[in-house]
Amino acid sequence: MIMKKKYYIGLDQGTTGTTTLLLDETWNVVARGYKEHTQYYPKPGWVEHDPLELWQRVMESMSMALSEGGVSAEDVACIGIDNQGETVMLWDKITGAPVYNAIVWQDRRMARYADELTTEYGELIREKTGLMADSYFSGPKIKWIIDNVDGVKEKIKEGRVLAGTLDSWLIWKMTHGKVHVTDCSTASRTMMFNIHTGKWDDEILDILGISRSILPEICDSSMVYGYTDPLDFFGAKIPISGSVVDQQAALFGQACFAPGTIKCTYGTGCFMLMNTGEKPIYSSNGLLTTVAWRLNKKMTFALDGGIYITGAATQWLRDGIKIIDSAAQTEQMAYDAKSNGGVYFVPAFAGLAAPHWDSYARGTMVGITGGTTREHIVRATLESTAYQVKDNLDVMNMDASMPISILRTDGGAVANNFLMQFQADILGIPVDVPVIKDTTPLGAAQLAALGIGEFDSIEDLASHWKLAKRYEPKMSVDERESLLYNWHRAVERAKNWSEE
Repeated sequence: MIMKKKYYIGLDQGTTGTTTLLLDETWNVVARGYKEHTQYYPKPGWVEHDPLELWQRVMESMSMALSEGGVSAEDVACIGIDNQGETVMLWDKITGAPVYNAIVWQDRRMARYADELTTEYGELIREKTGLMADSYFSGPKIKWIIDNVDGVKEKIKEGRVLAGTLDSWLIWKMTHGKVHVTDCSTASRTMMFNIHTGKWDDEILDILGISRSILPEICDSSMVYGYTDPLDFFGAKIPISGSVVDQQAALFGQACFAPGTIKCTYGTGCFMLMNTGEKPIYSSNGLLTTVAWRLNKKMTFALDGGIYITGAATQWLRDGIKIIDSAAQTEQMAYDAKSNGGVYFVPAFAGLAAPHWDSYARGTMVGITGGTTREHIVRATLESTAYQVKDNLDVMNMDASMPISILRTDGGAVANNFLMQFQADILGIPVDVPVIKDTTPLGAAQLAALGIGEFDSIEDLASHWKLAKRYEPKMSVDERESLLYNWHRAVERAKNWSEE
């Protein structure tokens, strides 16, 4: 009898697009599908996605991966999903129609409200959720939709409305409306989840004016939530058995299973997470305390340093001011520049996240002279990513009191040799790039495999992590300190600029 090959799918529903990774039993990538979706900016500081377009792009990226791999959906053993985190939406559970666009994590429309929350309830929110009161998180976004979209309050009273982050939406769609769930890690990004009880927090829900009845059931990050409906999903009934927020998926995919291990994902933004084990560590330096994952009802925690704009700044060079044609050009242009020419770029397009938490900072470029070239600006843009990662790593070191000796990296920008070398130079520690750079969908797929019993424990997965390249620091201490000194001068000039 010929044994059929087994495949796993990791679906990464990200901020700018959706990636589907098709993996075989030995955890090699068989195929990859990717589809971008539209970003909507209705007003300054507002960012939205069309949930129906997202669903369409998810299906297209899945179809692309299956087709490229020559694999039938029926041969897929399980699906793991990771989502962009704080992005949230509400929909009519009868018609399946969104009541409003998804409000994206970058959106700042509730910044003033978050300031009021901080004044009155900041300590309570931080103690219960591990987060600061900020418009970054899902809770204030849900409140905005309830308060500002006609008819939503009435529909909630009628029991017709569901709310959820994008994992909830996708699982609901895949199961033809049968399952409304989220996992602990994603719930911990909403500002409504109590990290001590593992449940939605009624006191915070009352403060926000959000009914528990519209929220999804909170589950482990690895278990069978339900099955794809053949009507909606390529004619196949596949277990959906892993769900996790994107950065935690990358932490898992990077095999950062031991306390003190750390990874940084380079995408639209940049996100550094450190596994801190079974107890939450509270930061005194502006980092977030978050859930890494929950397995067998037991939570693992992480410290989280999030940077809003890194890859999106390169995208802006391409689409906004049009000084590059593609991100791939930036590596050679940065080398050609020889130095940054004294130019520092703080890409605070949507404010500054950890460790500054300044919603009113704005993008700032300083040090421009008549001799500044395109190459200098490109180099300054890449360098800004490395500086922001350094700022987060420094405070993580202080908060966790765990020495950081190596940084594992992933995401699209790790293909840029200049950036990775500069990152190692600025950090003063080695930077490791794995063979599979899409560690986010990889982590989701591995959690899904765990959820259907393919592995006995997460330790069994550690051996599948493979190193592709290590970057050793080469820069002198004097040069590093000089660059960082000027970077911090530039950051101070960017802060507290906007009045909106």
